[in-house]
Amino acid sequence: MTWVVLIASGVLESVWATALGASENFKRPKPTVLFAVSLVLSMAGLAYAMTDISVGTAYAVWVGIGAVLTVIVAVVRKKEVLSLGRAALLVVLIGCVIGLKVVS
Repeated sequence: MTWVVLIASGVLESVWATALGASENFKRPKPTVLFAVSLVLSMAGLAYAMTDISVGTAYAVWVGIGAVLTVIVAVVRKKEVLSLGRAALLVVLIGCVIGLKVVS
């Protein structure tokens, strides 16, 4: 169960990071509220996951999931361009996250 919560928290990290950018320095209320709610839920889930998963592994998985999904959202929204090199590095990052799950 802690791994499911950790993965959900990583997804929420992507939500709050994207909402933070969309809030335009906290000037837009809806993205600002989404940022705050998803941030709290993401941190709470990470804290819960750390009760069963080592801190280093949990944090690395949380950041990895959040980073990859944030880039994917930005590319889909046409805010960023995905080069071949960048895509390859994101695949490696996903592989590392999966590897951490396998060995823990």
